[in-house]
Amino acid sequence: MPRWRPFRRHVEEATVRGVPVVLKSYDRRWLSADLIAGVTLAAVAIPEVMGYTSISETPIVTGLYTIIFPTIMFALIGSSRLLVVGADSATAAILAAGLAGLGVAGLTPYSSEWVAWCSLTALVVAVLLLLSRLLRLGFIGDFLSSSVLIGFLTGVGVQVLTGQLPSMFGIPKGTGNWFEQQWHFITNLGSTNAWTLAFAVLTLAIILGFRRFAPKVPGALIAVIVTIALSYFLDAASHGVAEVGAVQGGFPPVGLPQGVSVSDAVQVVPVAVSCLILIIAQSAATARSFAMKHGDRVDVNRDLVGLSFANAAAGVTGTFVVNGSPTKTEILNEQGGKSQIANITMALIVLVITMFATALLAPMPKSVLGAIVFLIGIGLVDVLGLKLIRKKAPVEFWIALVTAVVVCCVGVEQGIILAIVASILQLVERQYRPKNFVVGVDAQGQPTYQQAEPGLQSVPGLIVFRYDAELFYANANRFADDVEALMQSAPDKPTWVVLDCSGIDDVDYSAGIALSNLVDYVHANDAHFALARADTQLVDTLDSLGTLDRFGRDHVFGNLEDAFAAFRADPSPRTSKAVPPSG
Repeated sequence: MPRWRPFRRHVEEATVRGVPVVLKSYDRRWLSADLIAGVTLAAVAIPEVMGYTSISETPIVTGLYTIIFPTIMFALIGSSRLLVVGADSATAAILAAGLAGLGVAGLTPYSSEWVAWCSLTALVVAVLLLLSRLLRLGFIGDFLSSSVLIGFLTGVGVQVLTGQLPSMFGIPKGTGNWFEQQWHFITNLGSTNAWTLAFAVLTLAIILGFRRFAPKVPGALIAVIVTIALSYFLDAASHGVAEVGAVQGGFPPVGLPQGVSVSDAVQVVPVAVSCLILIIAQSAATARSFAMKHGDRVDVNRDLVGLSFANAAAGVTGTFVVNGSPTKTEILNEQGGKSQIANITMALIVLVITMFATALLAPMPKSVLGAIVFLIGIGLVDVLGLKLIRKKAPVEFWIALVTAVVVCCVGVEQGIILAIVASILQLVERQYRPKNFVVGVDAQGQPTYQQAEPGLQSVPGLIVFRYDAELFYANANRFADDVEALMQSAPDKPTWVVLDCSGIDDVDYSAGIALSNLVDYVHANDAHFALARADTQLVDTLDSLGTLDRFGRDHVFGNLEDAFAAFRADPSPRTSKAVPPSG
């Protein structure tokens, strides 16, 4: 079947006789809840996405653009009922760091050229997401383990919150690496603008106050309204407070980004790949977690198509890369939203504001946006998650911590590369050093599992060994060594060695050779070798490799009870060498 057919199928499924799939099975009783949730979500999202523009280093209006057409496109095509798509702090940080590292002459933050390159990156991400669906590469996101993802987002959080401190204090932002920027901030604290800092502190107080005493009220929106009014009536600009100034209004610009070409797209591929990996991991994890809470099922492949269209919409409407937002999705869930109608409601409200009300934003102090993003950064620093990892899995804690430090101090792109490598190495290490058990039986005849250690046996003369990992070239010899060590240290000389295959689905060629050699070793020590709970695929593979011929199908048991029964029926040693006939 041609590769493009799954893509066409997903697009066709997005409408049923011209009706968007989001409305296909829509329950009218949800409408009031969706509309209220959409209004509330807009109140929260508007100041949040404007703040994200300080991370992506784009004009404020581009943040509003991210939750108009990109959100609507995902709502019409994606499978998740609740996932909110829009600007995201982590992808914004990757984008800004990546574009700054390109070294393109004249490419400066907040300029029209910078926005064009951001839009170009969104288009490349859209293509990569579509290719990921066609090539079924959605599993890439699974290579970011939870612990590494926590470390990555924590590093992004520290980078984001520290990056807002200069604007909150009214101090020019330093240049260079993270350490140089922090040193510049510390050594220039004496030039803090008291008025600027006061607006930042007031914003923090309002938001945190509403979180504490009225959590359902959008504190960030209240802070924006209050500070805009104060800035206007107190003429904050005359006191040295940097204001947002005139914000471009009107309908989002529609068309391909100007001033960039196809050859430029090649340069942003590394940045786009970094965004792609995080989008797949974060969006899939968010959609799955909220779907499970409501007993729903998410089609990740279809979500990839929806995210592709969302980023394509971002690329042709003058904004930057979008992602599934865990924070906004959580807000939508808490407000009782039932479907993507809530997100469409939010998008339409933002569209109206963008077209008719952006002039009201001009007096807003930049320190207010800095304070909003500062709190977002704090939210990304998952101290509780790191403590839990440290308690439950100390090794993974150090991996998460190193990832966070690299993201914060070296770079976001380098951090995501390290996150993937660390996750893969962690997977390999788990497969190389899995938990091994010696299986016994209790007084009631039920199996018992003891961590495999020298000197253990299932019963006198019998070792039932369970290996909790797939057998492949890297761990096969270690597996054989573990079995040999158990045989040598057993209190009673083993006459039967049974491999419990419940954790082994298949073996590769190298593992098959190692297993054949192990069978020879067991037989050379006058013991029977057998398999228990081996599935058909494993048996067929061992048969094709010739390993099965070494011990025979009569030594393959469907369950542990049959294996124990076979041992009890014939506990005598196996004759390793044939006795030649006399005469």
